[in-house]
Amino acid sequence: MAAVYDGEIDVPETAIQIIDDAVLAKLSLVTIGKSITAYGASNWTRTARTSCHYSSRRVHKVILPKGKRGKEMFLGETASMTAIYKATSHFAPLPIACGTYSLDTNIYFFLCVFHEMAVGELPDMESFCASVATLHKNGKSPTGKYGFAMCTFQGNLPQDNSWTDTWEEFYIQGLTRMFQLEEKTQGLSAELKELGIPLYEKVIPRLLRPLETGGRSIEPVLVHGDLWCGNASTDLANDTPIVFDACSFYAHNEYELGTWRAIRYKFGKPYIRAYHKYYPISAPVEDHDDRNALYSIRYNMHASVLYPGNGTFRKMIIEEIRRLVEKFPGGYEEWEGMQGSRGQGGGGVPE
Repeated sequence: MAAVYDGEIDVPETAIQIIDDAVLAKLSLVTIGKSITAYGASNWTRTARTSCHYSSRRVHKVILPKGKRGKEMFLGETASMTAIYKATSHFAPLPIACGTYSLDTNIYFFLCVFHEMAVGELPDMESFCASVATLHKNGKSPTGKYGFAMCTFQGNLPQDNSWTDTWEEFYIQGLTRMFQLEEKTQGLSAELKELGIPLYEKVIPRLLRPLETGGRSIEPVLVHGDLWCGNASTDLANDTPIVFDACSFYAHNEYELGTWRAIRYKFGKPYIRAYHKYYPISAPVEDHDDRNALYSIRYNMHASVLYPGNGTFRKMIIEEIRRLVEKFPGGYEEWEGMQGSRGQGGGGVPE
């Protein structure tokens, strides 16, 4: 299923036809030997390549949207990519600087080292999944909690990254934000609202609470946050995977795989299985696929918000929630009561 985003970009094309003085100041460059060229594509902003002499590297410039929302997006992008680069420097472009245009203080920019990337190709499955696992292993939460130090944006949608003590709390607050945005965009759905009650009261506790009870535990790790195939590629200089356009927070590592479930995003179950060679499935293992389905709901919510009037994603959301509600009518309480007569599943790799 294909959907085409047709929203407007409020940054003028002229913003990527010049090298603003504020950009030059960040790069500490002389005024010769520079050029700027439109490069890449985005639904929310304009992107360009700035050719200059910066430690013998070309620079990729990202111009983010105007106004308060644009500034928040730019800050979140900068913080996310910086955190990823610190956790695994081979997996993301080196962030250089960020700032505000001098010619128009409503326009913000983010600079990183330029990488020539493959177009329209998935990164190698094994090396990509190994790198994602390394990111999750190295990116530890500085507070020991779930969340992030600031709001980050999935596309142009603000995420609620307030710190929480448990993953169940954090997932609920993030999903609630997406439910609100989806209803605002697509209108009220009585069916979806009705299904939301057992989703929050039964399904989410049933699938997420066992991760952190009964002697089991997970830890909050850094996730890219929007790791679909459009935000990953192959660096043509060294044939290694590389990611960009992050909206990070500290989460259950398996949340990252929620977007891989959708056929439209191309990674699919082969990439999920490959990832778990490097990062074992959290216990209870038998819940893995249903947790993945639960995580995919939030990504589909995001897609539904982006395409007003297109009911395809809402239909997918309703069908998945209904399936989970019908499978887990007794919620966490029923599951907990059954544990005395059953073994506890350990971590592993999906078949």
